[in-house]
Amino acid sequence: MFYRRRFTAIAFSGFVFSYWLPLLAKAQTPYKPTDSQLLAGFERANTLQDKAANSVFMVQLVPHWFGSHQLWYRVNKPGGVSSFIKVNTDTGQKSLLFDEKDVANGLEKAGYPLYEAGKVPIRQVEVLEGGNKILIRIGGKNFLYDVASRSLNFTETRFQSPGKSLPKGGRPQFMGTDRELPSPNGLFKTRLEGGNVEVEDQSGQWVTVTKEGHFKYLQWGGDSRHLIAWYCIAGDRKVLYLLHSTGAGKTRATLETRRYDQPGDKLDTYIPYVIDAKNLTERKVDTEPMMNGSYPWPSAPSVRWWNHGFLIDYPIRGYQEYKVDYIDPTSAAIRNVIDEKSQTFVDLGKISLQPIPGSTDLLWNSERDGWARLYRIDGLTGKVLNAVTPTHGVFRHIVWLDAKNGVVYYTGNDYPECVDQGQNPYLLHLYRTDLDGKNVIDLTPQNGTHSIAFSPDHKVFVDTYSWVNKAPIHNLVSASDGKVLAHLASANIKGLLRNNVRLPIPFEAKGRDGKTNIWGIVCLPSNFNPKMKYPVIENIYAGPQSSFVPTRFYPFLYMSRLAELGFIVVQIDGMGTDNRSRAFHDVCWHNIDDSGFSDRILWMQALAKKMPQVDLNRVGVYGTSAGGQDAVNALLLHPEFYKVGVASCGCYDNRIDKQWWNEQWMGYPVGPWYREQACATNAAKLKGHLLLMDAEDDHNVPPESSIRLASALIKAGKTFSYMIFPASDHTDGGVFGERKRRDFFVQWLFGMNPPNWNDLPSKS
Repeated sequence: MFYRRRFTAIAFSGFVFSYWLPLLAKAQTPYKPTDSQLLAGFERANTLQDKAANSVFMVQLVPHWFGSHQLWYRVNKPGGVSSFIKVNTDTGQKSLLFDEKDVANGLEKAGYPLYEAGKVPIRQVEVLEGGNKILIRIGGKNFLYDVASRSLNFTETRFQSPGKSLPKGGRPQFMGTDRELPSPNGLFKTRLEGGNVEVEDQSGQWVTVTKEGHFKYLQWGGDSRHLIAWYCIAGDRKVLYLLHSTGAGKTRATLETRRYDQPGDKLDTYIPYVIDAKNLTERKVDTEPMMNGSYPWPSAPSVRWWNHGFLIDYPIRGYQEYKVDYIDPTSAAIRNVIDEKSQTFVDLGKISLQPIPGSTDLLWNSERDGWARLYRIDGLTGKVLNAVTPTHGVFRHIVWLDAKNGVVYYTGNDYPECVDQGQNPYLLHLYRTDLDGKNVIDLTPQNGTHSIAFSPDHKVFVDTYSWVNKAPIHNLVSASDGKVLAHLASANIKGLLRNNVRLPIPFEAKGRDGKTNIWGIVCLPSNFNPKMKYPVIENIYAGPQSSFVPTRFYPFLYMSRLAELGFIVVQIDGMGTDNRSRAFHDVCWHNIDDSGFSDRILWMQALAKKMPQVDLNRVGVYGTSAGGQDAVNALLLHPEFYKVGVASCGCYDNRIDKQWWNEQWMGYPVGPWYREQACATNAAKLKGHLLLMDAEDDHNVPPESSIRLASALIKAGKTFSYMIFPASDHTDGGVFGERKRRDFFVQWLFGMNPPNWNDLPSKS
């Protein structure tokens, strides 16, 4: 059960209703701009980002912790004014870190130009001596401010560069013939030479320990004596090709060959060997070959040193099973700790394995009861001790594990406690719970998605929360109970609103089951006329690996640029995407061309009932990568609804695209549903207007995916448009692609010719 402290609810209902109030008028006239209105729309679209750039302040707050209980941060204000604030984190009391009048006066005395207080061009600040002295970089020079005397003087003192956190192990380290890997205590070194493991003994001689060859990765154990060496059984290692046609001085295209595993290909697999660096021996671990676990890059399974041995985790091909095994370094014996199975898929993006320091227990994320939850596992027996996080909600990430006090802080979403209050289910909150699953507290109950920055001692944190149409608020919060200790700052977006930049409107409607709420956002043109009916365009990405509709505040969305031409642009998370219940997610299984269209269409139909300015007779869709595949499928599979589509660098056939992403959702072995759901298979169903855009140098999705779809469309006698971006990698085309996308929608949704950009100066 959740324990929630009392708080004052934010009046979102009236705030949101103010958006809908002018939309209730009965719209009659389909919007079609005149040539001059269209040019004005392009001008607004091209200047929208500039309007947003310098009209918002304090969207972000970066805390700098110093002393034992203090922090400072910079406050930016309109007119180029800024101030530096320090906070006592025990009391929440705020004061100036230093007086900028003193800084300005000190600079003037030193012969520098006179600056207004708050407008000194300070580039960097560092607190020294617990706050008694402040190192300040102004222009290209460093100055030292003495708090007691309020004086400023030039100094040779340099800023300390931020320390880099060292990796704590995990993925095996690659070792080539020219690289040596020292043990943690530095007594031994190891390397790979000719595919075998060599160890430098204490006399300084290199000794070849293995004889089999084909070793590829090494990982030291924490005892500095044992290491895991991965024997690689080569897969097909098939290649693809890229033809590079452009380049200075070229008269011929050049060919790039690259390894690229596709669904169904035989993959590299690995067998672990335990190497004893002291005795110079090898032991083969008695196990079946393991598939690589560090998608999307080829590698051996993940390894970490735990409980005086090696903890290894990896998926089974087909992604319906994921294992965690323990290897005893002295005997090379292996035992299974966790064997996670699913009737559909184990979501690799949700894998979370965290040993609990000071115990032999593990924290493990599982969706076994239909929701992503954190469980405590006995690492010696594999027994589930208890669920740590509640059901009917989505555990996302561990933020901090306080093993000493038996507490874990984590982010989550879609919990009933928040949804029942009308909050968007995707809004991230920070929770605190005991490791036995008791005393769960929502530390950030305010309506919004929350971003957290903990103090070094984890007693307090800075909480920044916002929504797509609510500017960020920054608070200092107690980590024990969620009490707001101090309000630090609120974002100032008055300039944004004065510039007539419209914020997105959140909207929810029931999905295909009539029960589940589907969420999305609506972007309107700044010159929106409630008496007009506007074409609607969906910005689509239905990849099952996440959810995609923005939930936090952005001063500017690229969707809004398209809206400025006279469109209503929407973005929706339909069923089959992630971060909801497992049933919500499982819709994608063997069914990736579903793309949540049933939910998306119902959502837009509900929007049209709420907002009569939505013209469902003129519906467009666009997307990139998996979104490109979605955009094409929208036209092929739902031509009665979607009339115009623009698809960029799409993976139009899941047999052609990368192995790990497609097998995760479409399964293994490759079944007939792969062919049935390929866009080329359904090419003859095209009725609407389609623009395909592709990148010549796409290393993510093979360009032949687009070319084969184009070939199928031609064979089916279909008319479509196709273009390629020379010398470009996986992309939506950037500025030029955006122009082509805009022009295509103008042509086919407005029924008018776009501007002739060859005759007109363009800022796009």
